[in-house]
Amino acid sequence: MRAQTMPIRAIVGPTAVGKTALGIKLAQVLDGEIISADSRQIYKELSIGSAKPSAQELAVVPHHFINELRLGEHYSAGLFSEQATARIGQILGRNRVPIIVGGSTLYLHALIHGLSPLIPSDKGVRTSIEKRLADVGKEALYEELRRIDPDSADTMDPTKTSRVVRALEVFELTGAPLSRFHDVQKTPPYSFCVTVLTLERSSLYRRIEQRVDAMIAAGLMDEVQRIRDMQLDLKLPALKSIGYKEPLAYLDGLHTWPEMIEILKRNSRRYAKRQITWFRRYDAYRRMSADTPDDALIKTLCHLSEE
Repeated sequence: MRAQTMPIRAIVGPTAVGKTALGIKLAQVLDGEIISADSRQIYKELSIGSAKPSAQELAVVPHHFINELRLGEHYSAGLFSEQATARIGQILGRNRVPIIVGGSTLYLHALIHGLSPLIPSDKGVRTSIEKRLADVGKEALYEELRRIDPDSADTMDPTKTSRVVRALEVFELTGAPLSRFHDVQKTPPYSFCVTVLTLERSSLYRRIEQRVDAMIAAGLMDEVQRIRDMQLDLKLPALKSIGYKEPLAYLDGLHTWPEMIEILKRNSRRYAKRQITWFRRYDAYRRMSADTPDDALIKTLCHLSEE
């Protein structure tokens, strides 16, 4: 069994920056296995809208946490952290190299840094906050969170109200912002060498828009229609995420076709911006431009953990 003498490599960054392709190339060089840190690619039904690796890419090297669950099955950052830690041990036990690849920020934080202690929910407090949500709307509730806990607000999508409600609930229960509880965490058993792939903003946005066009061409609407026909709860977190909520809204007649495409591109750009903001908070993470030639990237990544 290979002992962990060097930190575990992780390739992270915003959507469409090129993490998947680079991770596969690195795994081929190092005889590695990829642990996907993506909150949606774990679901079998979500492929095109989640930018899941293709069948050909999945066949090149072993991947973990892709196509392992059905929509409707519960998953969380805490479960991912626990299970990914176990998989790392198993991969090392096979004398192979685990490589973390992904951009789901909370999943990555849970694995690399640990999660803060669970603060129990309070039905009365939550009901009160949900009533405020109904009365004043999601934008006002998000601005309330931004005033009391800007660090948490900066990591959230204002439209994903469940996370906003939870952060406000924690503040009302404890008198402290949710972000403060990230300072009290269980230390993960492994150390990590994290590389953030970066791109100049205009180049990244161009890639994002090209990806959306490619998703549409690849049959995103057919995928979403199949999911809709399954008669699942469309309020599932995975279906309220970017890439699925916009086509579902179109099918409900809420947007025209051009509006839906523009909204999807806009939301994807905003998501990338939030990811960039999130990764900037970690001074120890290395930054490497995705425009760097692949050979140079791979050479650097092969030796990062040895420094």
